[in-house]
Amino acid sequence: MYIYRHLFDFTQEIFLAIGCPPKDAKLAAEVLLEADLRGVDSHGVARLSGYVRLWEAGRINSTPNMRIVHETPSTATVDGDGGLGLVIAPKAMDIAIEKAEKVGTGWVSVRNSNHFGIAGYHAMEALSSDMIGMAMTNASPLVAPTHSVERMLGTNPIAVAVPTKKQPPFVADFATASAANGKLEILQRKNKKAPVGWIQTAEGDDTDNANELKDGGALLPLGSDLTHGSHKGYALAAIVDIFSAVLSGANYGPWVPPFVSFLNPPADPVGKGIGHFLGAMRIDAFRPADEFKEHMDRWIETFRAAKTKKGEKAVLIPGDPEREMTDIRLKEGIPLLDPVAEDLEKLGKKFGIKF
Repeated sequence: MYIYRHLFDFTQEIFLAIGCPPKDAKLAAEVLLEADLRGVDSHGVARLSGYVRLWEAGRINSTPNMRIVHETPSTATVDGDGGLGLVIAPKAMDIAIEKAEKVGTGWVSVRNSNHFGIAGYHAMEALSSDMIGMAMTNASPLVAPTHSVERMLGTNPIAVAVPTKKQPPFVADFATASAANGKLEILQRKNKKAPVGWIQTAEGDDTDNANELKDGGALLPLGSDLTHGSHKGYALAAIVDIFSAVLSGANYGPWVPPFVSFLNPPADPVGKGIGHFLGAMRIDAFRPADEFKEHMDRWIETFRAAKTKKGEKAVLIPGDPEREMTDIRLKEGIPLLDPVAEDLEKLGKKFGIKF
């Protein structure tokens, strides 16, 4: 187990070492470690060396000149200047919140960014302002649309965070693929098989080989196959791609640059970098905030009290597992797989930072 503060300080030092300003290094570390705290191990410090390799390849700008290139009172398009998505996305969400404070809602589409960590972090930014937060991003093309064998879409997550009064907030954060690629990476490190329905072979057949992507296979949309609703997952992923990239001027579909540094971005880009879409809605733009939050409490209590089927303890509210995991890991520490710990140790040696 690793103490949160130790991992945070180490991560911050690494971001400083690649040239991030102190405030950006601290913010990037906070976003990355939030994933580990919430149990989303695939998007936490396990990805730190990946960001460093992208920086080494000249694909991440550690000192970006982020700027608004188009705006109205309630909307903005932001150019992230190739910066860390871990930094660009929270700053873009700040713009959305600022606009919502003035006119009720704020919507920001981002281009020229990079992988932004977990979507939930950015959506939750709005909670303290009595706002509903939304966050989504497109990603490297690893998912085949329904009926296809070609990788056309990313795992393209969506997150929505809703404030409450006494109950913990409602926080839904999910990939629009049957599984995020990071979960496959965890199975690969553990040398385990993947559940059938997560991946297909290059020919479109079912497989449980967690390494199938390396042989030309593809992840499947949420729903796995047409019989189980994969067309809905495909549609959700497409919506994220359009809002995040077609709307902002980022790369979309098969043109989204890969996260891994050993693969070059497409030679014929249709936009700039990766795209995000963030939104904030002020509750009192719709009804009194206290009134709404009281009813959110009642909504949550009602669903938690729903009769369960045999063998199940309780109905969970989106955000419950992550909140419980955060409490546990702040007290007991954050577990890291041996390959991840070894990777971080090597990374530290490269920069002269003790892990």
